[in-house]
Amino acid sequence: MKILVTGTAGFIGYHLALRLLERGDTVVGLDNINDYYDQSVKYGRLANTGIEKESIEYGKLIRSSKFDNYQFVQMNLEDKENLDALFAEQKFDRVCNLAAQAGVRYSLVNPQAYINANIIGFVNILEACRHNNIQHLAYASSSSVYGLNETMPFSTSDNVDHPVSLYAASKKSNELMAHTYSHLFGVPTTGLRFFTVYGPWGRPDMALFLFTKAMLEDKPIDVFNYGEMKRDFTYVDDIVEGVIRVIDHPPAGNSEWTGASPDPSCSKAPYKVYNIGNSSPVKLMDFIEAIEASLGKKAEKNLMPIQPGDVPATWADVTDLVEDLDYKPNTPIQEGVSRFIAWYKEFYKVG
Repeated sequence: MKILVTGTAGFIGYHLALRLLERGDTVVGLDNINDYYDQSVKYGRLANTGIEKESIEYGKLIRSSKFDNYQFVQMNLEDKENLDALFAEQKFDRVCNLAAQAGVRYSLVNPQAYINANIIGFVNILEACRHNNIQHLAYASSSSVYGLNETMPFSTSDNVDHPVSLYAASKKSNELMAHTYSHLFGVPTTGLRFFTVYGPWGRPDMALFLFTKAMLEDKPIDVFNYGEMKRDFTYVDDIVEGVIRVIDHPPAGNSEWTGASPDPSCSKAPYKVYNIGNSSPVKLMDFIEAIEASLGKKAEKNLMPIQPGDVPATWADVTDLVEDLDYKPNTPIQEGVSRFIAWYKEFYKVG
């Protein structure tokens, strides 16, 4: 297949592009390479797919030096004119939209970035899919949409009308917008609610990265909610395997769905939402202990109250992912953390 993957300078997008290329798909990667976090990590990911920083020019497709079946373009999703031209020229079979402004806490200080990338950018993707006969649009949602929900584990059949950050609201909006396009125009769409993804080449604004960096520099780590947080940490390879299975299986619509008792996870339209998580929540303190074990040193902990926009716990119900796609993430925390730390030490050349 010919697949557009947006966000390929990003964490999940980079790993997904590599897997698709290795199995023989033709891939076009897109990313705006913004400065939300350390750009050296983004350019490092791109270099691993054969795209060198010096060759990047906005709006220009660049061929990979490592993969004959890969091209990359720097572009903003808000740039409708260039995005439409890319779709018309490349004639993609399927699209996986992972490009977004990420981060819960950043949405408190720069809300406009989330409207631009996650709302305007996403409707541009939907419009391009609608007008170019795309067979399937898979897109990143987030476990953040569960907001004030307290029933555990989180199910895609739960109501998610009480987000606690603009980031979460933008992801819920993506799901609503996708359903509209599935219903009105028959565009098959699948939303992917990711649960705390971690692993090599991870985001520098995430806990694992921040904790590892601080501990190696003998600095204290900020532990929010006094360490009482629980997160459904999910290793990036598990996430990518789930995403690929989703891309390969466009939703057909559920003929038994009814508006009298509507299930939010599906529709009569070709629309579906999945959780992708380890379905095994880990206490933040246990996560920190896994890092300490891999580094062979103890962390100095600065215990702090919960931050605005954060939720105390996440836990994914992945029943429908198992039933529909015969898949469940399963990488143990210690194994995943050890792989990340090995990558971190190599990338930053620390002992």
